[in-house]
Amino acid sequence: MRTSGTPSTYSSQARNLHWLLTNLVEEVPGLHSVAVVSSDGLLLLSSDPGRHTEERAGNSEGPKGSSADLATIVSGIGSLTLGAAKLMDGGGIKQTMVAMAEGSLFVTAISDGSLLGVHATPDCDMSVVAYHMALFVGRAGHVLTPELRSELRQSMENAQ
Repeated sequence: MRTSGTPSTYSSQARNLHWLLTNLVEEVPGLHSVAVVSSDGLLLLSSDPGRHTEERAGNSEGPKGSSADLATIVSGIGSLTLGAAKLMDGGGIKQTMVAMAEGSLFVTAISDGSLLGVHATPDCDMSVVAYHMALFVGRAGHVLTPELRSELRQSMENAQ
């Protein structure tokens, strides 16, 4: 996983969150990309944070499957499912899964409206992906404070 800056410039919470994301990507087979998105749809953390800027150079439409695209999709799905849950009196959203012919997309609520999104291969073990996402959320949810979200936003902006 590539990150902006040097790990020593991050707070201990940010380094811990980066480590959790790296661990998720390395331990779960079949993951294409992972993104943590704020409640307002901004990319906070990604398994490939530099990729969205490198690939966009010279491409006004943006690349398919980039970090920025995943963040946009995760934010949209989160908003859509939240609206559906309200209309159906279904309570809070725990996880949304979209199965496609060429992949799977998982979106899980973290805290304060933040979301964890995972784009995986079509043959991934969905239960393993869901389990590891739940572990990530359990470990990351309490540290994703407004201060940490601000630090992560700044590090993503610096990667551009």
